[in-house]
Amino acid sequence: MQHFSSGAWTLVLAYAVSVIGSLIGLSCMARARREPGRGAKVLWTVLGAFAIGGIAIWLMHFIAMLGFDIPGATIKYSAPLTALSAVVAVVVVGVGLSLVTLVKFTKMRLIIAGVLAGVGVAGMHYLGMSAIRFKGEINYEPSLVALSVVIAIAAATAAFWFTLVVKTTTATVVAGLVMGVAVTGMHFTGMAAVRVVSDATLAAPQGTTVFNLVFPVFVISGLVVGALLWMLFTSASSMGEPETAR
Repeated sequence: MQHFSSGAWTLVLAYAVSVIGSLIGLSCMARARREPGRGAKVLWTVLGAFAIGGIAIWLMHFIAMLGFDIPGATIKYSAPLTALSAVVAVVVVGVGLSLVTLVKFTKMRLIIAGVLAGVGVAGMHYLGMSAIRFKGEINYEPSLVALSVVIAIAAATAAFWFTLVVKTTTATVVAGLVMGVAVTGMHFTGMAAVRVVSDATLAAPQGTTVFNLVFPVFVISGLVVGALLWMLFTSASSMGEPETAR
């Protein structure tokens, strides 16, 4: 079993994507905090969930999985389960963010939001792993699975805390770099827990190869990132316009 069969670039790219998603998500949450209206807060919270859950977490996972290989085995993926794991990531992060931005903040709500989202993110990871199809089965080392869940909870809690305290550009960049380390660390801790048992007597795996998933995933992700950046930049520009120009 290999985790970097395509080279170290998968790790570097996965981390970079996680940082980018985190930075966009933190920017969305900063907007959510500044907005006076509830409707606008909800909108920016949803956009933040797509950035953090969809880009920083799920897309990072997908990119990192490009390096996963079992020598001598044909590996395919269930496209529906892969898509479902993306939905889970966005939804659980969105629920967690809403507990931080849409209701009165308390430390207990922050902890609950972090635990809820962390468990959900870990669930997304293992749901995504369940999409793997090959002649055999995957088992896990329980202690490393538990550690990956703890890291996911800590990462989610830190992410939500950052949305409340990060205010300057420098602090936002540092927060994004730290979140990228936490999210990527959670993924590879979970991968370290993997134990593969091959069984040549099983039928050939059915599904989609990982590289056949790359094109639609990157196209959709690119559109999401582009839309989020466009909304951030255009909304920032409109906020900076003088009253007479509106």
